[in-house]
Amino acid sequence: MAQEVSDAKNISLKALVDKGRNRVIFIEADNDFIDVLFSFLTLPMGKIVRLARDHSTPLEIGCMNKLYQSIEKLDVQVFRSNACRDMLLLPHSAANCHCKNLKLKITDDAEPTRFNCCAYGSQTSHSSWLSYYATVNCPSCVPPCYNHHAMNSQVNLSVDDSQVGGVFVKEGARVIITDDLQVIPPLSAANISLFTKLGATNSNTTEELTFNIGVEQVLNLLVSSFVSKTPFTETLLKPNPVPKLGGVNFSQGKCIESQISGASINEEKETISVKLVVSKSKNVVCYAEVGEDFVNLIFSFLTLPLGFILKQMLDSPWKGCIDQLCKGVLDFDEKFFKSNYHKELLCNPKLIPGFSYENHLLGIEEAEYYMFSDRKLTSDRSIIPSNQSSQAIKVKFLDPKSHGDKDTSAQGFLKEPAIFIVADNLDIRRVSPIFQLSILNDLKVHFTDIEDRTVHVGKNEALRLLVASVVSDSVLTNAFLRKPQEPSIKREQ
Repeated sequence: MAQEVSDAKNISLKALVDKGRNRVIFIEADNDFIDVLFSFLTLPMGKIVRLARDHSTPLEIGCMNKLYQSIEKLDVQVFRSNACRDMLLLPHSAANCHCKNLKLKITDDAEPTRFNCCAYGSQTSHSSWLSYYATVNCPSCVPPCYNHHAMNSQVNLSVDDSQVGGVFVKEGARVIITDDLQVIPPLSAANISLFTKLGATNSNTTEELTFNIGVEQVLNLLVSSFVSKTPFTETLLKPNPVPKLGGVNFSQGKCIESQISGASINEEKETISVKLVVSKSKNVVCYAEVGEDFVNLIFSFLTLPLGFILKQMLDSPWKGCIDQLCKGVLDFDEKFFKSNYHKELLCNPKLIPGFSYENHLLGIEEAEYYMFSDRKLTSDRSIIPSNQSSQAIKVKFLDPKSHGDKDTSAQGFLKEPAIFIVADNLDIRRVSPIFQLSILNDLKVHFTDIEDRTVHVGKNEALRLLVASVVSDSVLTNAFLRKPQEPSIKREQ
């Protein structure tokens, strides 16, 4: 079902257009549009997949769509709580409390500062619990003292954003954004050479156009930026985004090495064992037999903010140019941001409380929230007045994954123990000989041509899997069998 979006407002953009080639050279943007564009980095991948597949021209992002479909098809009984599947299919952003102030919003999430609590527990406990979901029980109501009560009472907490101006950047900020999403200050010395390179200096071949864009155009821009080097042209002049991201030459070299601090598999304390079933003649992974720990890792990719993912693949091959946006934010002068905190929201986005789990191999952190002054909520401690700092309370968010689970050592979204089959394209199902046979038949691989190989997944391999899942349609093969810089092999149709 397509998500409803509101198109009540518009933003005016001035664009310099190459008339002969019918191409946008660059646009001039103020803080309203800069905030909208930068907010893409805060969106969880699961949210983007849902928006992209419901788009007028559906988009496939590597194997993320197949991963999303696998979660939809899995029996809810394999999840540790009813909320777990919602956390993966409808993930929240830790920046929702800021993005609610965007002039154009491509998602109409539930009010981001409206949380669920237990009406009984909030009256009997000095330190109440909050939850994003109403289907879990309040931990303050613990038998035999109390009956279990659902967290189905709502409380509105005003999120303090006392710094006036835009959402992420200061009011009055202006930049030039090229067709491939390079973000450049308007007075940069590099502009002259850039204008010459882009063909912007010939007034006979260029013209200035003004566009009023709404939510639909912003969504088109997001989708196009995954598959096109010219998303503004695709959106403003000839909206026709390429329908698939995948099959590009796969490279994991610098992007992986830059994120690893030198730890080898043997040096890592936590690893996941995976049994690969490999075609010897084709040197491809047919499928993997795995436990719930590996599937938890793969499922968690949908909860990750886009900005976190893009930082892991700044040197990867890319059909589109959304990575330029990440580079632009990293290089953007801090003086244009409202504060260093607001830049960190984009450069190092975090998960909302409860969406991570212990020993998560990717090491992404959860945001922390503090309540102060008449139930104001903030994740930026620097804005809490000094005379209220000692009274500020760190808010406790209930982890919907674990509440009610008798096994306190359990981790992730899935019940333990469980065995799954993971296909090379991230089609994931509970262990099934029928599914295993169908994979081999589809790949035209005979039983005599397969062999088992055991691999161990640490942080390095987890990052390889993440990158491969976004840019490749053969995730396991590219992550475990391909060397960096080696082209990917597309599966046979």
